[in-house]
Amino acid sequence: MSLIKRSALVGAAVAGLTLALAAPAAAHVTVNPDTAAAGGYAKVTFRVPNESDTDSTTKVEVSLPADKPVASVSVKPITGWDVATTVSKLAKPLEAHGAQITEAVSKITWTAKAGSEVKPGQFQEFDVSLGPLPESGEMIFKALQTYSDGTIVRWIDEPTTDGTEPESPAPVLKIGAAAAEGSDTAAAAPTATAVADAETADVKGSDGSSAFGIAGLVAGVLALIVAMLAYARSGRRPEPATTPEKPTTGK
Repeated sequence: MSLIKRSALVGAAVAGLTLALAAPAAAHVTVNPDTAAAGGYAKVTFRVPNESDTDSTTKVEVSLPADKPVASVSVKPITGWDVATTVSKLAKPLEAHGAQITEAVSKITWTAKAGSEVKPGQFQEFDVSLGPLPESGEMIFKALQTYSDGTIVRWIDEPTTDGTEPESPAPVLKIGAAAAEGSDTAAAAPTATAVADAETADVKGSDGSSAFGIAGLVAGVLALIVAMLAYARSGRRPEPATTPEKPTTGK
């Protein structure tokens, strides 16, 4: 195989590998952060990306798990969006602050006003404060995403037992250990600003790490190609001609 053909094949392999690593994973509706302390209050954000190339997201519905209800649910207003909550009777009353709670929010619905839809290539975040959280386990928030053409994407698949990701995973909030009494975490919940800063740092750090990792891989493979070309050239370089010695004649 000629040197040019070998170089072309290596270059094609590099391009394919780079594109495979750079291609983003399918975006899903997620809850951020995805872990919260047991028994406490948490501010969570439902992040909804638009996966359509032509249509906009006009409505988002998030159902709270019936098996792990919370007594207090409040939503942050979003400019250009109407929000409504559905309250349902509990099968088993909750006790919060010394009172019996027989009803709780079971669903939150955000509906976009004209001009405020989540357009292709964009995402929207919906903030919710809720608590007290369950003492253990996880909260599965099944979500429905409605597009302007009437299509409804159902993010309702529960986590699998084998660790693989389902096709349309529901947002999951894992319940971690409760904060120790007297600690700063137990004394005060994090502010919305602190949570937002942490999420921003996490997104930037993730994007930066991915970018540097891909750049490093490409640079390494390109260096390998250069070394191969140099080696090939050195292997084909002719030996320098030697000047024959002139015969000596006797005087």
